[in-house]
Amino acid sequence: MAKVECIGHILIFPYPAQGHVNSMLKLAHLLDLANFHITFFVSSNIHARLLALTDVDSGRFSPRFRLQSFPPGIYDGGIDSKEGALELYHSLHTIGKPFLKQYIAQNRDSGLPFTCFISDLVLSIALEVSEQSFNLPVYYFCVISACGFWAYFSLPDLFEAGELPIKENGLESSITKVKGMEDFLRARDLPSCCRYEEEGPTRIIYTETRRAVKARALILNTFEDLEGPILSQIRTKCPKVYTIGPLHARVKATLASKSTHSNSLLQEDETCMAWLDSQEPKSVIYVSFGSISVLTRQQLMEFWYGLVNSGKKFLWVMRPDLVAGKDEETPIPSELEEGTKANGYIIGWAPQEAVLDHPAVGGFLTHSGWNSTLESIAAGVPMICWPFFADQQTNSRFVGEVWKLGMDMKDVCDRSSVEKLIRELMEKRKGEFLERAENMVKLAKEAISEGGSSYCNFDCLIQDIIKLNESMSEEDTVKCAG
Repeated sequence: MAKVECIGHILIFPYPAQGHVNSMLKLAHLLDLANFHITFFVSSNIHARLLALTDVDSGRFSPRFRLQSFPPGIYDGGIDSKEGALELYHSLHTIGKPFLKQYIAQNRDSGLPFTCFISDLVLSIALEVSEQSFNLPVYYFCVISACGFWAYFSLPDLFEAGELPIKENGLESSITKVKGMEDFLRARDLPSCCRYEEEGPTRIIYTETRRAVKARALILNTFEDLEGPILSQIRTKCPKVYTIGPLHARVKATLASKSTHSNSLLQEDETCMAWLDSQEPKSVIYVSFGSISVLTRQQLMEFWYGLVNSGKKFLWVMRPDLVAGKDEETPIPSELEEGTKANGYIIGWAPQEAVLDHPAVGGFLTHSGWNSTLESIAAGVPMICWPFFADQQTNSRFVGEVWKLGMDMKDVCDRSSVEKLIRELMEKRKGEFLERAENMVKLAKEAISEGGSSYCNFDCLIQDIIKLNESMSEEDTVKCAG
């Protein structure tokens, strides 16, 4: 049998959180289907959960794919607070960085050296390791939206202009120094780190983001027709930008499948699909605040009353750890129990892509994480946005004010508002939102279809990595000849 030539070996390093791992595994799947060798690095805790809950290591990928674990010790606690996020950041630097450096050095002599490094949020680790390890080219894969990335990138300009830090009672103040967003951005729409009293965590985030200019290219899970004006701003700083999304839809299209493989780090409850089958078209509002968001008990009750009082059918993802300081002995009011039995279905975690694609789902009450937002856009499901942290505040503003695919209810959590917005989305303005959503679905499908912007950009990315691999092979040949 003829030996198959290696067109490239890619090291992929996602930030160890559900949304990041999910998105980058989809990227890895497409690169594997394009015949690249992949080494995918995750923390030991996530490694164990992927093996237990997914088919990542049992049939989905080719033998060219390798799931690799960091040594134990990387922080695996909650990252819903700045303290947890900072602890994870520092443990990645102290444990992950030296391990990666050693691993890349050992791999250099293995006969299958790395061609490039695709890194996520903590770009400084990839760049520093690269500089110390044979100048390995680094691509920055941005798992957040282009608008979220650009908001982070612009934060130093806001401090310089005096628009940050946010002044007392200043959340409604206009933000004018994020180019391309001058006409509609408010302080409350900036990433959540801007609300911290101290600048430290904010500085880490914008410093990491600004390092994108040092990467070989920026890869974004978005598409040109969705975020074109902001992408134009980004290209003034990072000229080489590959927009290749929606990734989950591209994977489905490539596999000619109605669904993609699950990358969930939580056990999915698929019983909800049979419940959805029994509901009328576009009658159900799906509720999920993602894998990290935490509610107070009061917030939980306000959402619950709003859902029940709306009279609409609802499917609610209520993770076991969704409520902070949960009091197990506090009884649920009888009217909520009865209202849920009549109209609701509550599960611990959902197969979200399948849920959003289900014809019974007509709305999504979401935390506005980028994966959720993009999955909702690709499925044509209008949104009510209640962002929790990070880029979600910016995403929700774009959903409501720019794309007009739903409504933004950030910083509001009372039962009457929840009920009112659900009725608007699912009843009063249903036709208006569904029409816009369907138009965006068409644009998303065009982007990932042959000849579309994301389709062509992904091909260009593949060719760029192949050229890198060829140039490395030529250099090695010259060294051997010398």
